[in-house]
Order: sequence, then structure tokens, then C-alpha cells
Amino acid sequence: MAQLPLAGRRVIELGTMLAAPFAAHILSQLGAEVIKVEPPAGDPTRSLVRGGPSGTFIAYSHGKKSVCIDLSRPEGRGAFFKLLETADALVHNLAPKAARKLGVTRRDCAEVNPSLIYCHIRGYAAGPQEDDLASNPVAEASTGVMEANRVNGRPSRLGPSYHDQFAGAYAVIGILASMLGEQQNQGSSDDAKHVEVGLYETGLHVASRDLTGVQLKTHLFGRPEREPHGEFSMPGYGAYATADERWMYLLMLSDTHWRKFCEALELPAATDPALATLRQRKKVREDVEALVRTAMAAHTFEDAAARLKAAGVGFTEVLPIERVLDAEQAHQPGKLREVSFRGLDFDIPEFPRLGTAPASSTLPPPELGEHTIELLRAAGLNATECERLVATGAVTAVQPDACAWAPVRERA
Repeated sequence: MAQLPLAGRRVIELGTMLAAPFAAHILSQLGAEVIKVEPPAGDPTRSLVRGGPSGTFIAYSHGKKSVCIDLSRPEGRGAFFKLLETADALVHNLAPKAARKLGVTRRDCAEVNPSLIYCHIRGYAAGPQEDDLASNPVAEASTGVMEANRVNGRPSRLGPSYHDQFAGAYAVIGILASMLGEQQNQGSSDDAKHVEVGLYETGLHVASRDLTGVQLKTHLFGRPEREPHGEFSMPGYGAYATADERWMYLLMLSDTHWRKFCEALELPAATDPALATLRQRKKVREDVEALVRTAMAAHTFEDAAARLKAAGVGFTEVLPIERVLDAEQAHQPGKLREVSFRGLDFDIPEFPRLGTAPASSTLPPPELGEHTIELLRAAGLNATECERLVATGAVTAVQPDACAWAPVRERA
């Protein structure tokens, strides 16, 4: 069996909610041993659904080990540093002030482990706002995403925390680059071992196409004209209802796509020279949109799908979340991993990579503090020292009953 690329690497995760846990999840999927260090109350995602673990916790914590430490206590910080001595990397998303208060800044950790790759995912990277708090919606609001996404006229967050997850992925890229530098004898400087990712800076990079587009229009037209949203800039590109009230999303990116679509649904527009080019179709956008809506509404989903597939037109059904994993494509080798947790079985999507995923095993999502004593003993503390830490509350041993789901009451 092929060995995963990060086998033998140890990563300490000191994070909550999403950005840092998501980064550590990817590193775990690449073979790293991930130790999730949690406060006495646990990661907040352990108690989001009826008092128990949420989908976020289950999806992104399998394969990890849990150590429960109170970093506000000197003894707890000492135990944490013993673990840190054994680690290749630390990834955390504490607020800068919290990192300073708890004594886990870059400088603090470097004194304990000079070779450590220190990764901090924060609201803002270096600059006048570097100590300001930020979250996923704040990144959306400050980088232009939210203003264009309105619900009943009110700027609203997208829903999924994409900026958190992008930041986590960027953090992984930075950590891997540092590891690669070490292998090439280029990682000896402190800067090479420091990875800093801001949610705000992540949002800027993700929005760079649109931000650059506004500048381009300003240069060309003398005014900051916006690029329209993707589907609205290309008539016929978007979601349309079929006769049986299912939604199909059409991929209409080129003149060839347009011609194939019209031929597949036997539309006279296929040979209309006034609609032959995207530029012409944009000039009569509403007419084209009406034509496509009417054409799709005249066919059932299955009939339209058969016609479009035969013609080589790109499309997919707009699926509700509960049907996504019903697709045959989702069940091909390497795409889902079976994970059991508290007697419940889950199919959890794998980290996508070339080829199929190795048939490696995974740990179920850990109970709070499940590996505290085991890992502290392995880090060099003896049984008496561990007992003393537990007695003082500096660390917490396994709590299998912590963060339990509340019983579901039967509906009347």
C-alpha cells in the first residue's frame, strides 16, 4: 500500500469552529497525525446540534486525536508545550489577543520548538487591522461578496463558510511549502517556518478576478462598471425549470454550446444569425432568457437530459442537500469514507486528489479528551504527573458523556 505523503508528521491543532480544524483535516487526510487540543468545554462544534456534535465536527474531526487542556493555567500550558516539543507544525485560529494571553504566540512556541512550523489563521494579517476580530461573514462583507448577495434587499452571507475553508486550504499550502523548503534545505530561517493567513486577505484573493475587472472597466470606460454575475453575463447560463418542476443548470459558455443546445431541443434559434454570437445574444438578453425558459419548460427533466447529453451540452440537476450523495458518481472509489460515531454511520467525502484514495483506516471523531493521558505519557510525563494535572483541572481525561445529543422528542 502506498504511504500517504505526510505519514510520520505530527500536527497540533489549536482551533475552533472551522478554519484551523479544516486545515488540520486536510493534513490528516494527507497522512499527518493530528492532535486536536481543546479547552475544557471542547470545540464549540461539539455542542451545536441538540447539545451534541454537529456535522462540522464529525466531517472534519475523524482521524484526529483529542487532548483536553486548560491553557489558561500555567500547568496546562506546560503540558501543551510538552506536546509541542514533539510536533512538526502547529495550526491555530485564535484571535491575536487570545494567543498572547494564553502564551502561544509565534515567539512563545519557537522557544519551545525552534523547528516548529507555526501557522496562524487570523481575521487580518499584518496591517492596521491586524488585531481586529473577523469571521467568515466579516470577510464576505469587507471584500465585496456580501453586497452583491442580497435576500429581500438586505446584504446577506452566502451560507456555507467558504472563506473559512479557503483560508484553511491556503494554510495547508503554506505548511506544505515550508515542509518542502525543509527537505530542500531552504527552511532554516524563521520566516520560512511562519505561515500567516488572514480571512480578509483570503477574501481579497478569492475576489481578485472581480476586483481586477472593476479596475479594467475603469481604465477602459472611465467609470467603475461592474462585471455582471456569471450566469447573467451569459444568456442561457443558469438554472431553468423543466416540465416536471425539476431544476436543471445549463452550462452555456460559448457559441458552440448555444448551437448544440438549440439543436438538441430542436429550436429554430439554432440557425438564427441574429443570435449566433454571445455578443449578439447579450444585446437581447431578456429575449434569449425567455426562449431558454420556454424551451426547458416544454420537456421533462429526463427527456431534456437525454437530448442534451447526446448533443454534448453540459448540465446538471440542481440537487437538494439530502440527495447529493445518492449520485452514482459520489460512490466511486476514493470519494467517500465510511465513518462510525456513537453508533451512527456516516459517508463522509474524502479530500480530493489524483487517483483513488489509499484504502487507509481512520479514527472515528474523538470524544473530548479521549487521548489526553495517552499522549501526555508519550510526551514524557509520568503517571503521577498526569494524575496531578487532572486533579488540578489543568488537563481533562476522556469524557465519553460530554456533549451528548439531547433526546429527540416524538412529534405529536
